[in-house]
Amino acid sequence: MTAIPSLCLSPVSRAQGQVYLPGSKSISNRVLLLAALAAGTTRLTGLLDSDDTKVMLAALRQLGVQVDAPSSTEVQIQGCTPFPVKQAQLFLGNAGTAVRPLTAALSFMGGDYQVSGVPRMHERPIGDLVEALRQLGAGIQYLGNSGYPPLEIGPGQIQAQHIVKVNGSVSSQFLTALLLAAPIYTRATGQALTIEVQGELISKPYILITLNLMARFGVQVQQEGWQRFTISATAAYRSPGTMAIEGDASSASYFMALGAVGGGPVHIHGVGSESIQGDIAFADTIEAMGATVTRHADSIEVAGIQVARGEKLKAFDQDFNLIPDAAMTAATLALYADGPCTLRNIGSWRVKETDRIHAMHTELEKLGAKVESGPDWVRVYPVEPSRWQAATIATYDDHRMAMCFSLAAFGPVPVTILEPDCVSKTFPDYFSVFQGLVQA
Repeated sequence: MTAIPSLCLSPVSRAQGQVYLPGSKSISNRVLLLAALAAGTTRLTGLLDSDDTKVMLAALRQLGVQVDAPSSTEVQIQGCTPFPVKQAQLFLGNAGTAVRPLTAALSFMGGDYQVSGVPRMHERPIGDLVEALRQLGAGIQYLGNSGYPPLEIGPGQIQAQHIVKVNGSVSSQFLTALLLAAPIYTRATGQALTIEVQGELISKPYILITLNLMARFGVQVQQEGWQRFTISATAAYRSPGTMAIEGDASSASYFMALGAVGGGPVHIHGVGSESIQGDIAFADTIEAMGATVTRHADSIEVAGIQVARGEKLKAFDQDFNLIPDAAMTAATLALYADGPCTLRNIGSWRVKETDRIHAMHTELEKLGAKVESGPDWVRVYPVEPSRWQAATIATYDDHRMAMCFSLAAFGPVPVTILEPDCVSKTFPDYFSVFQGLVQA
């Protein structure tokens, strides 16, 4: 398929309709690994069909895991620990949800593996995770810059440690990786393991996803606040049989935003009040901004103002540490607010698919917005109708940049999105779904 170099979005004024979300990326890649590690056969339905899940599936197959895929959203996995293949070179794209957990799991498999990705993945830190794994005897070497992929993972000399310490202030994926791999380690050593978090743990809702899914696969983690997590010596993953994957709550944020600024109602199916994903809390953010939100068990309906009529959202000053991915949507909605909007405690944006603080600052200014930013915050001033500028938006190979800036189509001028195919990381059909909901 030929890549589309750009996509021009004409101004729109209304949004309404029904949306059926693709599966959650955070859940999909976690359960793919859990199914591969679990005793028995697991059938997963509602799997996200995207670049990130494809690289995880390819890696598992390369490692000798039996994977059958009746369709792009359904797989059946025969678990096996340790993995049969003891030597492999794994290319994992820009999928942090694959690189970090697989690095931890492979550290205790007794093989020789190389883990690499795209150039941006080699700029995303992994040193805190590697240091923690080395405490447990993992044989990991850097093949490039110290603290970053690519990595070489050797057999190591696994040591029976009661406690391992990991920094929680850079990425919650380091703790998630240790938690997911811990039952392999406890099986090898025959003793319990306690993971101690150093510093302030960010993105706590993503850890709750990890703990919830581990429990579904038969491993209960003893938790003491957000500082200590203990996995018992007898912990072992067991297949839950069939598991349905809920829709992606981060992706839901864009459609909640559509309902908030385009009148709505927009009815979003796949996540709701019973979701295990923290990003569902974005519904509270847009509610505070003036949207009307109706929550159901597995869906959300949003109606709101019409910015095309000159109506404005309410400004906010909010800590977004718990929902950093969905927070990007709030930064774009700030264009339509009744005053400056401040996003705080978003330092994790710096180490995502791109430096998102820099990227959002740069691209919002192209539209005519005044933007201020610092190490872990961004402030966006709304754009008056006469000051909007037609702009060409760079996406930095970051799916969320492309999806966020689709919301700029509610301004009075065209907006062009460069390299819109980057949405294939999590939502390949995003722009066709978007176009089906909006009206001029």
